[in-house]
Formats: sequence, C-alpha cells, structure tokens
Amino acid sequence: MSKPKALIILLIVILIAGLIALAGSQNGQTFNYTPIFILCVSWAFLLNWIAFIPAYLQQTEKFYDLIGSATYITVTFLALYLADNHNNLIYLIAGVVLIWSLRLGSFLYKRIHRSGKDDRFDSIKPDAFRFFNAWSIQALWVVITAAPAFVAISSQNRLDINIYTYIGLAFWIIGFSIEVIADNQKTAFKKVASNEGKFINTGLWSKSRHPNYFGEIVLWIGVSIMAFPILQGWQYIALISPVFVTFLLTKVSGLPMLEAKADKKWGGQSDYEEYKKNTPVLIP
Repeated sequence: MSKPKALIILLIVILIAGLIALAGSQNGQTFNYTPIFILCVSWAFLLNWIAFIPAYLQQTEKFYDLIGSATYITVTFLALYLADNHNNLIYLIAGVVLIWSLRLGSFLYKRIHRSGKDDRFDSIKPDAFRFFNAWSIQALWVVITAAPAFVAISSQNRLDINIYTYIGLAFWIIGFSIEVIADNQKTAFKKVASNEGKFINTGLWSKSRHPNYFGEIVLWIGVSIMAFPILQGWQYIALISPVFVTFLLTKVSGLPMLEAKADKKWGGQSDYEEYKKNTPVLIP
C-alpha cells in the first residue's frame, strides 16, 4: 500500500471518529467544558497510538487484541468517572461491556500466545503506515462498537431500568453465551491431538460455521437496545453499532478472511464440502 493511500485511510478513520464524537456528544455531559464522549473517543485513539510504538519497534502483534480490550475497559471507566448521576441502568450497561471485554480480551491474549502469531499481520507489520492504520482502525472499532454504551453513560438524560433493559439484557445474555460456548468448544477441539489439521463441525459449530461471530452480533444488539431509551437527537448515531459489527464481521475482516483460509486448507475434501453445503455461514 502506498503512503498516500495509507494517509487517506487514516484521515477517513479520524474523520468518521470525529463525526461520531460530535454527534454522540449532543445532550451529553461535559468535563471542564469538553464533552465527555469526545474525551472518551480521544482516549481510545491515544491509547492505541501509544501502543503502536513498541509494537512496531518489536514487530509484534501479540498485544494488539489485549490493547483492544483495554481500550473498551479504560474508556468505560473513564466515562463512568467523568460523568455523574449514575443509576442501576448505567451501571448495568457499563457492566456488560466490561464483562465482555475482560472475557474476550483474556481469551484472545491466551490464543495468540499459544499460536505465537496472527498471520493477518504478516504483511502489515513491516510497513509503519499500514501497521499504524491497523491500530487506528482498532480504536475506531472500539468507538463505534461500544458507542451506545459510552454515549448512554455520558448522556445528560437518565432513565432507570425499563422494558428495553430486560429485552436488551436477554439479547446480550444469549449472544454472550453463544460466543463463550463456541470459543470454548473450538479451544477444546484443538487440544485433542487427533483433531490436528481437521476442521470443527461439532457442538455449535454444527449449526453455524461461525457461531462466535453470530453471538457477538447478537450481544451488541442487546447493548444497543438497553441504551436506546437514553439516546436523544444525534445521539441515535450510536445505534450504528450492531450494523457496523455485522458489516465488518461478514464483509471485511471476519467471514471473508476465514472462509478463504478454510477453503484453501480443506477445499475439495468431501467432508468439508458437505459441511459447507449443509451448515449456514452465520445464523444457526
């Protein structure tokens, strides 16, 4: 990738983040006259840009996912600390984001240290501009994905637990459970020596080729539903969260890459072709 193209991508990422920060700050609380949501967005990028420096110098991606989870966690705490007038609904929304972040972050950290590398970064790490963009995109991912939670926490509007809370929490529990179970099933499958070089087609993976991604989409729909009654005006831009997650996982960095990798590894095998033919790619 040329430097001009990398720069254009960076500018687009920053522009999108800036627009979301401005929109999500409407009717939001401030800290020293600065909208809290803007401070949260700024911290998300600053943390990832700082982490890029040692990652590039050491040519490693081993703590990329860890920093991603740390971004969710620290932004959530920052929003809680700077904003005031919290209630049970706000603590619940913050809690589900923190639980998901801690679980997924520890899981991904352990996974990459078992495997030793993430081959998605093989061609990116040597190029400072492309690698820097990867960290910037991660910051944007955090901002957009958790926008409903961050905007709700920093909003001036306060509502207590309501029917949307119960519906959203049900979605979150279902999605979170599916993601955790699917990840654990795949981890256990890979630990069995006789499964070396095989693809998983048992448990939830017999119902969907990517059940963990389905669970992730569902849980963010849940967070959006919980936050919905709090949002006002331009704050509704935060509801792009599950749409964004679905788009990236199904069209950009998730399914396309994994499906291509699987086709390259097992394509032509009768059992794999049968599995692919009879098992939905995402929705069980």
